[in-house]
Amino acid sequence: MTSPTFTPSSKPIPFELRPSSIQGTGAFATRRIRKGERIIEYVGERIAQAEADRRYNDEAMGRHHTFLFNLDSKTVLDAGTLHNEARYINHSCAPNCEALIDKGRIYIFALRSLEVGEELVYDYAYERTEDMGPDSEALYVCRCGAPQCRGTILAPEKKAPARKKASKKKKSASKSRSAKKPVKGKKTTKGKKSAGGRKRLAG
Repeated sequence: MTSPTFTPSSKPIPFELRPSSIQGTGAFATRRIRKGERIIEYVGERIAQAEADRRYNDEAMGRHHTFLFNLDSKTVLDAGTLHNEARYINHSCAPNCEALIDKGRIYIFALRSLEVGEELVYDYAYERTEDMGPDSEALYVCRCGAPQCRGTILAPEKKAPARKKASKKKKSASKSRSAKKPVKGKKTTKGKKSAGGRKRLAG
């Protein structure tokens, strides 16, 4: 499985890489970034889920950070082998960016206006698997320092839906999602990404 041809943008990226208090290297705005602005594409080698499992073993990892990003149920982007500056955008439980999938590519968008010097961050929200228990959060510790930090880079646990009273009213058919609308990208716990990072994908 090969990655689509990646052509670097002629526009300079609006951030620089330097040491981060969150983790390792981070991305810091070098100019004002507008809310909703598409900042950069998240580049990686396009591989199958099975290949991602073969390359990275969660149980054998000393540190659980990943460069893997799920495109769909079958395909993963691995920025550990092929990458650009986007892979250095760190995780935070108080994100100012998000990752979105648009036409098979992942892009980072600004959730709000960013000023010069601000670190770009998004919520990695690593996907939880069925075999994950309470101890799993300790393997994916978050050190973003945000007041609302949940202590882990795993996605928040889904709450069981409240039971609804029986209704005779017929439910309206749900509308299918438009293919043109970007959807959020999902990080996978299989693989590594330096402690930090998730996004707004068309997430």
